[in-house]
Amino acid sequence: MREVLLLCWRDTGHPQGGGSERYLEQVGAHLAERGVKVTLRTARYPGAPRRERIGGIEVSRAGGRYTVYPRALIALLLGRIGIGPLRDICPDAVIDTQNGIPFFATVATKAPSVLLVHHGHREQWPVAGRLVGRIGWWIESRLSPRVHRDNQYLTVSLPSAEELAALGVDRERIAVVRNGAEPVPVGAPTGAVGTRAEAPTVVVLSRLVPHKQIEDALAAVARLRARIPQLRLDVIGGGWWADNLKATAHELGIAEAVTFHGHVDERRKHELLARAWVHVLPSRKEGWGLAVIEAAQHGVPTIGYRSSRGLTDSIVDGVTGVLVDDVAQLSDALGDVLEDPAGRAFMGEKARTRAREFSWEQTGNGVYEVLAAIARGEHTEGLIAPRPVG
Repeated sequence: MREVLLLCWRDTGHPQGGGSERYLEQVGAHLAERGVKVTLRTARYPGAPRRERIGGIEVSRAGGRYTVYPRALIALLLGRIGIGPLRDICPDAVIDTQNGIPFFATVATKAPSVLLVHHGHREQWPVAGRLVGRIGWWIESRLSPRVHRDNQYLTVSLPSAEELAALGVDRERIAVVRNGAEPVPVGAPTGAVGTRAEAPTVVVLSRLVPHKQIEDALAAVARLRARIPQLRLDVIGGGWWADNLKATAHELGIAEAVTFHGHVDERRKHELLARAWVHVLPSRKEGWGLAVIEAAQHGVPTIGYRSSRGLTDSIVDGVTGVLVDDVAQLSDALGDVLEDPAGRAFMGEKARTRAREFSWEQTGNGVYEVLAAIARGEHTEGLIAPRPVG
């Protein structure tokens, strides 16, 4: 494996970048450490250069939310005749990230494609509007599986693999490589009795966009205020939906109990997680839920929705956290965990133990194994167990 091209609609520097972008870039950095030439093609955003080198990855940017796709395809086609920003690449494999819509790189390059799908977007497409939502879901559920009917698929959880199989993707072409996790930064506190906030404190670590349903966390806190008067909520993360959430907090009468921290650096993020008693992730859909593992590093259990699918893999129900079905159950479970110090400590330590099973090195090794197989003309199936690759 000499060279790999990564395609994604955003990178981690993008204002709306999140866990799926982090996964791809961590994989790219791992491949670069192995001596593989890695190029990431993604969208441009205000303040971002067209080209730069980050962590061993050559980043090429052009296009916006929708135009990033055709511009990447055109760049690939022109690159084959020695023209344009991708003229110097000759990848042995392409990782085409399908965040609802793939790049369809398989029609523009001779290199084998791996379609990276974190989760299905059926529940999220309506946010884009009725027409765009219908077209998007048709592309994701019908067109993409047909175009990629011979390609390797890569996803991050067993529930996401089941979703792909339900769309008609052959199981023997679906590999699962779970998310990794970075160690807690040196010098940052690690959650323990001495770091916990004195008042009952709930944390949400998420991008602030509609499908993350942070409103449900706000509603749960509002319901519990009479039962737990000192209850506090820390919201870590930014996004275009932030003003709506702040307005909701005012409407619910809990604005003084909620702190919106916005984007914070890694150290501050871990400081806030170390203070928390419980982490809530009320997302409508998750492929895995990286925030679950980051909270778990601090002995903080997570409460989330069973219907999100991916959380049924990252949370061991009743052991490292709790899975619920609606906002009423979310409120009840949150209250019960907050008022049960022994049970909360048990789940927190079980979560911390499980968090140690995940690292980006293991994720990178797993993806390398998938790429090496397609370079040999072979498909990879099922969960790639963590193990070093020589």
